[in-house]
Amino acid sequence: MRASAGAAVRAAGPVLAAYAASTALHLAMLALLRRPARGSVQDHLLSWDARHFLSIAADGYPDGFSRTPDGELTGNELAFLPLYPLVSRAASAVLGASAGAGALVVAHLALLAALFAVHRLVLGLYGPRTAAFAVVLLCAAQPMGIVFAMGYSESLFLALAAGALLACRREAWLTAGALGCLAGLTRPTAAAVALAVAVAAVQSAAAGRRVRWRPVAGSALACLGTPLYLLWVGDRLGRWDAWFRIQQAGWGTHWDAGARFAGFLPDALVRETGWVPVSTAVLVLGVILLTAAAWRGPGGCVPGVLPLAVYGTAVVVLALGQSNYYHCKLRMLAPAVLFLLPPARALAAARPRTAAAAAGGAALFGTWYGASMLATWPYAV
Repeated sequence: MRASAGAAVRAAGPVLAAYAASTALHLAMLALLRRPARGSVQDHLLSWDARHFLSIAADGYPDGFSRTPDGELTGNELAFLPLYPLVSRAASAVLGASAGAGALVVAHLALLAALFAVHRLVLGLYGPRTAAFAVVLLCAAQPMGIVFAMGYSESLFLALAAGALLACRREAWLTAGALGCLAGLTRPTAAAVALAVAVAAVQSAAAGRRVRWRPVAGSALACLGTPLYLLWVGDRLGRWDAWFRIQQAGWGTHWDAGARFAGFLPDALVRETGWVPVSTAVLVLGVILLTAAAWRGPGGCVPGVLPLAVYGTAVVVLALGQSNYYHCKLRMLAPAVLFLLPPARALAAARPRTAAAAAGGAALFGTWYGASMLATWPYAV
């Protein structure tokens, strides 16, 4: 028990340092780059989708479809899954704070939990140096890491997803299934979590050469969250496809197997001159290449890495396979984790001074990019 407690204390240092430094950098960059006419730092952190979450927390969900004055169907809060706004409302009530403050508190506590879970997960796979660099890259260096500090559901989703993967490694199958189910009530991308839990269960069955009920039950439980919510929306509105219709009407979102994004890439790289589409295209291509490198590199052979690889790849596929706005893609890719492992492993293998300088430079770029996009191109989230 003493050894376990000592290990936990040692692990807390890198995580808390990464969280504190990344939060300070994100807020400082946003304060520096924001335009006062567009509101305060808190206004930026609670912009766009955060307003929908706050509306759900305050007033619940609408009773039906929403339409424009011309009678055309448009999006509404039913497009957003319930766990994050419900937890935010509870936090606001407990703290006696505003809805916005409650939402930000939940986001930051979830980010801390996510960083601890990711650190522990990567620590078991690759060792302490890679784990430390992974959490730095996750919260500070990736281009839209600022979303984890906003009133968005990404930090809560990542905490649940990483917790489910960690539970799979410990063969706590019912815990993994419960966390996967909760992730499914947070973001529809939780299909990636359910797939990873199922892969881990199959691995366990193959290793033991027998099927046990707990891995099967955990896998089934992990699949339930999002379908249950979609069924609830369908029952509320009287149409089985109600949620899909709202997504399409409000945000043009449907599954197109990446056709819209594939059409965007050549335009951005060949014809566009604006820095937002060009940088988005280059950075997303970088994510794709790093995801492939995580499979092909030596780390891909580490025992136990397959569920994480499946999860991260599925998040990338789900993010890029939808027809929604190109400038939201980097935000949607933020919880994938997998593409950060090749650079984290490279930093871990480098000399300490070189690694520290490279990680620091990456953190400055990531925090600048996210704050710049939020301040000058608010559609990025």
